[in-house]
Amino acid sequence: MTTKPLGKRVKPLGKRILAKKLEQEHRKTAGGIVLPDSVKNEKTVRAQVVAIGTDEKFEVKVGDTILVQSFSGTEIEEGEDKYILVEESKVLAIVKD
Repeated sequence: MTTKPLGKRVKPLGKRILAKKLEQEHRKTAGGIVLPDSVKNEKTVRAQVVAIGTDEKFEVKVGDTILVQSFSGTEIEEGEDKYILVEESKVLAIVKD
């Protein structure tokens, strides 16, 4: 039995966005020690939009890479993947490649 991805099973309501967090490089000290997430000074999170809410007009679309503030929205973990459910107003920017 194959499980559908979270973006196919969860439909955000209103002006909310479901986005999959993109892993960032592990930060290392000069001596090569990997710093845990608790000591990183991350102010923003990069994520890829997997679903948008039920409101009619959104600035972002599915597939966009966005920046949101750390600790905004609700974090959801499924297996090794991490998602964030956040209001569109909390999106700081759309990242263009």
